[in-house]
Order: sequence, then C-alpha cells, then structure tokens
Amino acid sequence: MLTKILHLLLGLWALSPVALGYTNPIRNPSGSDPFAVYSGGYYYLLTTTWNDVQVSRSTTVEGLKSAPETKVVYSTTEESHCCNVWAPEVHYLGDKWYIYYTAGTSADLDGQRLHVLAGGSTPWDDYTYAGQLTTEWAIDGSVLRFNDHGNFLMFSCFHGVEYQSICLQQLGSDYVSLTGDIYIISEPTEDFETHGTPVNEGPAALYMNGATYIAYSASYCWTSYYCVGLLTWDGTTKPTSKSAWSKHDGCLLSSANGNYGTGHNSFFQSPDSSETWIAYHATTSSSGACDDSRYTMIQKLPSGSNGVPDFGEAVAWTAEINEPSSS
Repeated sequence: MLTKILHLLLGLWALSPVALGYTNPIRNPSGSDPFAVYSGGYYYLLTTTWNDVQVSRSTTVEGLKSAPETKVVYSTTEESHCCNVWAPEVHYLGDKWYIYYTAGTSADLDGQRLHVLAGGSTPWDDYTYAGQLTTEWAIDGSVLRFNDHGNFLMFSCFHGVEYQSICLQQLGSDYVSLTGDIYIISEPTEDFETHGTPVNEGPAALYMNGATYIAYSASYCWTSYYCVGLLTWDGTTKPTSKSAWSKHDGCLLSSANGNYGTGHNSFFQSPDSSETWIAYHATTSSSGACDDSRYTMIQKLPSGSNGVPDFGEAVAWTAEINEPSSS
C-alpha cells in the first residue's frame, strides 16, 4: 500500500506545474542579440543566426536551452537582404505580431538595412516578408511606444554623424513602414561608450514605475567594455528631441563573473506580470567578441532604487535561478 501511495504522489508531482530552477547560459553558442518575450503560455526566443530568421519557444526558460520547438520563419536568396541576418525581434502591434530584423548583402556589411515580417495572432504563426524599412545603413531595429506620441522604430545608424548612434523614426500605422524624418537622440560621447571605437547600438525599451527608458549597448563589441547604458525620457518633451533624454553616467550592466562584453539586451515580463526580466548576450573571451561564439543569458531585474532601474550584475553560470513567477 505504501508503495502505491508513493507512486501516486510522484505521478501527481510530475503533472504539477513546478517552477524549477535553471542555470545560464540559455543559448550557447549562437546566442547573439537575444530577444525574449512571454505570450500565451510560452517563452519565445529569437537570436542572430546570420542566415535566416528563426523563432524558438518553450513553456519554461530552461526549455529554451534545447528548444525542440524551433522553426525558420523566413529565409531568402534575394541578394539585397539574403545575408548577415541580425537581431530579429518580435512585437505585438495592433492585432498581430511583427518581426523586425537587420539584413544585407553577402559582399560586406555596407548593405545592412532594416526589414519587417508580418505574422499572425501568436508569435508562432506563419510570417510573410512585408518589406524593407530603411534606405540607408541601419541595424538593431526595435519598437518604442508612447501613449501621446505614437510608436517609433529605434535603431543604430550613421545618419549625418561619424559614429553609430541611436535614432528614432515614426512607425507607420500599418507597422510595416516608416514615416517622417530620422532623429538622433544619443551619440557615443561618454568615456564608457568609446572603448575600441565609439558605439551606440542595440536599443531596447523599458517601461518601469511609470517611466520610459531606452537601454542600449555602448563601446565596440570586440572589447570587454561592451556594456548596457541607459537613456531616460523626461516624460514631457517630444521624444524625437535629443534634449528629452538624459544619459546615465556609466554602464548599468558590465562584464562580471566570467561573462564579458555584456550587451544587446531585451526585456520581458514574467507570466504573472509581477517581474521584469532581461535577456542579453556575453562571451567568455576577455577581449570581447562580435561573432557567433556569444551566448544568451537570462536573469531577473532587481526592483531598482532612486528612480533608476537596477540591472544587477551578469550572474555566474553556476547560479541557480528560479523560473519567472507565474502566480
């Protein structure tokens, strides 16, 4: 009888949704430029593949490591955007999901432009190529939302400046076009942004405690100084104005615990929306890396203090992390 009871209890435990822990990294290698989102019972992860656009999903963060459910949602031999496929992100706008990504030619990186795929009611639906968004060099497209100013696409560009900077352009009401001028809101002028070569790239929106932030990557990725910086919107000035944004003094997430070149991040909410989580890439190389050796890290954001989000530090691979809260 005791044996039967134990078997019954073990069976019930196996069927119960238990929030077990996991360790980083989540995607290694091929974990560059991670974008993670939770929707409809699944975590979705997109990373740079260089050749196509792929989406992986799992009901747990731990499950994203093996990601048995992974599919290519777009690939092409069209010369103008066949290759160097970087930084795909999936965003829900209106009533469907869209993937914004970078791609160019096989010859060199001079042809890098932003492109968009139109999907369906879930991130797992089929996608169709909806078009090229930018006509000049641009990478790392991401969506920035405002209640009173509409939606913008933010990205890294050289629009009339010498070094990669953070730019905004209005996103059309169809979500597959851009309208109006390109505005530069941040240039790499601070010491922490100029290691290797001055760089601002990989912008990601963060909405926390009633404030709007843009996290971005600073300095050159082939250095250990590549890190996450932060811009804060003043809440009143038109967001296309550079003066509307204040820059935090120094990095919010830097190399630590054997993880170097911590950058190009995204944010997502826990299933119960009580927690904010960050996904970012790093490398074990102390001299940094820009290639496919980079891996994806996922960890919870601390609550922060004094009006500034706290990104914590890059955790060690041995750190056991509880799955995001679902209750």
